Amino acid sequence: MKVREATTSDVDAAVEILDRALGDYPMTLACIDPGRLTEYHQLFVSAIGLPHGRIWVTDDVSAVAVWFPPTMAADVFAPHAAAFQEISGSRAAVAAEYGQATAIFHPPEPLWVLALAAVDPDLQRQGLGRAVIAPGLAAADAEHVAAFVETQDPANVGFYESLGFIVTAELELPHRGPIHYAMYRAAR
Repeated sequence: MKVREATTSDVDAAVEILDRALGDYPMTLACIDPGRLTEYHQLFVSAIGLPHGRIWVTDDVSAVAVWFPPTMAADVFAPHAAAFQEISGSRAAVAAEYGQATAIFHPPEPLWVLALAAVDPDLQRQGLGRAVIAPGLAAADAEHVAAFVETQDPANVGFYESLGFIVTAELELPHRGPIHYAMYRAAR
């Protein structure tokens, strides 16, 4: 399978895969109003991922990984805060509370952050996720920088551990929310 950097022509396909794979993800259900997931992913990929991060996809865009490099400015989300809050809708207060609760686990040093990763549900467990995540890990290794990922799906923990991440924190999110796992991969 060929993995390449995404272009603007891949946005719709990447958003579709993210929607299909993450529609029942714990943070999706807790923080995004029903029916707004496509709008969320469209904004995330088009306004944040492509212009400020790095996105790798399989050639057929059946898998996608959105990475934030350590050089990404801390304020790239600020111009889109109102749009993200609107997308959260009735769940905006919970989303903000979860964001504050988990922010304390972000390491302070420069990091490569795996922000989103998804594989077409019909093609999972074939190595596609590992394939689209690998370029970000390689970039982190080439720069001798650590990598960081967060998940709220316990099933993902073992997968990320197989990529060299370790769980550095676990937190049961308020309001009967999911368990949040902060995972760190040391610089190499």
